[in-house]
Amino acid sequence: MSSEVRVRFAPSPTGYLHIGGARTALFNWLFVHHHGGKLVLRIEDTDTKRNTEEAAAAIYQGLEWLGINWDEGPHVGGNYGPYFQSQRTEIYERYLKKLQDAGHIFEDQGALRFRSPREHVIVDDLVCGKIDFDLTNPGTHPDMTVRRPDGSWIFHFVNVIDDIEMKISHVIRGEDHLSNTPKHIELYKALGATPPNFAHIPLILNRDGSKMSKRDEGASIATYIEQGYAPEAVRNYLCLLGWSPKDNREKIDIEEVVKLFELEKINRRNAAFDLDKCFWLNGQYIAQMPLDRFVELARPFLEKAKIDTSNENYTREVLSIVKEKIKLLKELPEWTSYFFTEEYEFDPAAVEKVFGKPEATSRLEALHHEFGNVAKWDWQTLETTLKSLAQKLGCKTGDLVHPARVATSGRSVGPSLYHMLEVMGKERVLKRFERAIAQLGAK
Repeated sequence: MSSEVRVRFAPSPTGYLHIGGARTALFNWLFVHHHGGKLVLRIEDTDTKRNTEEAAAAIYQGLEWLGINWDEGPHVGGNYGPYFQSQRTEIYERYLKKLQDAGHIFEDQGALRFRSPREHVIVDDLVCGKIDFDLTNPGTHPDMTVRRPDGSWIFHFVNVIDDIEMKISHVIRGEDHLSNTPKHIELYKALGATPPNFAHIPLILNRDGSKMSKRDEGASIATYIEQGYAPEAVRNYLCLLGWSPKDNREKIDIEEVVKLFELEKINRRNAAFDLDKCFWLNGQYIAQMPLDRFVELARPFLEKAKIDTSNENYTREVLSIVKEKIKLLKELPEWTSYFFTEEYEFDPAAVEKVFGKPEATSRLEALHHEFGNVAKWDWQTLETTLKSLAQKLGCKTGDLVHPARVATSGRSVGPSLYHMLEVMGKERVLKRFERAIAQLGAK
């Protein structure tokens, strides 16, 4: 086995990237970045009936979105390919012949089976510790099939061959694979190969203690992409599923996780998945991220909603004032669409509540007049102007704020009104006041 740290993430493209798979990929990535090694992405696509190209694309997209880059594999290449099991048949044939020649294989109703040596196998796991598996009883440990009667390969066999061929030094995978490991070690020994180091990481459970399945809420990485979570927030949350920095911090930069990450520090207990906590962490990330990053993440959601973001400075100013309101990026069109079109609709409930008062229109007209005389169009001046008008009219500040907000946005909630008016600019605001007075004045 090479002295270089080499790990692999080996998903099957039969569904979308599951949160458990993403966490396994992330722990492999963290380990490799901590030790300065290589992460191999290998696609286990021997199940031809269930594999789809869409599922493979979803795996790539999910990993890339999370910032988990691989050093060898699809789209990248490397010296130990092909990186799709479906293209490695000749390699498997060669290893099968080696086992056959050594007398380890027998035929059983058309299937080829590996003859177990029938002994105790010790798995010295970096997370779970030393475990003694008793494989002496054929009733509980039948001889393993390596090739089915139809010629297709069994996962256990090809998995071991690929790990040998790709010089994998550490196998980091879910604890559900722990019971398979002694079978794999039997194969390594029969082939005269040194097994890699094994580290089986705790399962991810739902709040009720059940194992997380593909149908559970929050199980698919695609959901986080669609909902508009920040990738760095989801990645941070995944780091905390089975590992912690030991100081109760929850928001922690990935560079620091890399520095602190060691397999021996992984928790033995199963990890409890809490979508509310992930959502909270996401809110923290969005609130604290630099505006440049927020604009970068926001743009696809605005473009998908057909919002014209070609005026970059204006888009940036709009996003800077709504940023504190956003919990998920999919909410952006709702919070920003009226900034980018004059065809925005007035929310009937907001109109009824605000313009149902007969004096609302005359107050908006008075504010239109005052704002028309404002020389310096910034939020402080607008606030001072509005408040002094409210004093002059003998009304509350809100009696001017609410009509101004509905007039310029069509709704009753939004970012700070004065900042909103400043960003929209004088000409646009005055025209919107005029439109509202004309359309809503008779209410």
